[in-house]
Amino acid sequence: MQADALQLLGCDFSSSPSVRKPVVLAWGRLVQGRVQLQQLERLPTLDAFAARMARDGAWLGGFDMPFGLPRELVETLGWPTDWERCIAHYAALSRAEIRDCFAAFCDARPVGGKFAHRATDKPAGSSPSMKWVNPPVAYMLHAGVPRLLAAGVHLPGLQTAAQATAKVALEAYPGLLAREVLGARSYKSDDRAKQTAERLIARKDLINALELGQTRLGLRLKLTHAQHEALVQDASGDSLDAALCLMQAAWAQARHLAGAPLYGLPPELDTLEGWIVTV
Repeated sequence: MQADALQLLGCDFSSSPSVRKPVVLAWGRLVQGRVQLQQLERLPTLDAFAARMARDGAWLGGFDMPFGLPRELVETLGWPTDWERCIAHYAALSRAEIRDCFAAFCDARPVGGKFAHRATDKPAGSSPSMKWVNPPVAYMLHAGVPRLLAAGVHLPGLQTAAQATAKVALEAYPGLLAREVLGARSYKSDDRAKQTAERLIARKDLINALELGQTRLGLRLKLTHAQHEALVQDASGDSLDAALCLMQAAWAQARHLAGAPLYGLPPELDTLEGWIVTV
């Protein structure tokens, strides 16, 4: 096996998965600068996700979910500023308690500055990790990160090197890579009425750019004809988002092989907030 051919994973996560809207995993490998998609796996429940993460094996994954909350929010609320203690506190809350707590925080702030942001949010163009609607990324953190920790997965930059395991997770964001190619063009929708020809063309253009290596990641996505069609025809974009996260995980693996610390994450990152890989 190639030295760089570690099992890689891209995860399009949902805080409330179902058969219609599952968690999608894109498994693949990085071989000589090409990211080979091997399999798309769909998990219809959070229990299925937890069980899949707990399986033995070695992999490096990019997960489309926030791994941390804004430091400003945590300090204002008086929550623990140690990341693991903060996550434990957060996991013990119900979604209703999270919503009420974050809504009260926002209500006390001026118009235009309701949400607190992490340092990585602005350069990534991502939603604040405390947002509980459209998209509910606060619930994604609540549902996903504790399950990763329970499965023995290591989160570099948030946990110490002494806690490292064979399963490694990095926070990814497919929108970052998609916007590099498409700009403001939309390529997906869960609303059938909005699954238009324009979005279909955008998915084709995005996949074509990934296959040709026309992004700043410097990697090519290798697909079979059937895989190409599967990514094109999934109008929700979930399969393509998982593949985008896979590409970000492959970039991190390449940085790791080149000797970069923390899989390419900035060494000075805020160890409470975390950082999105490739930003």
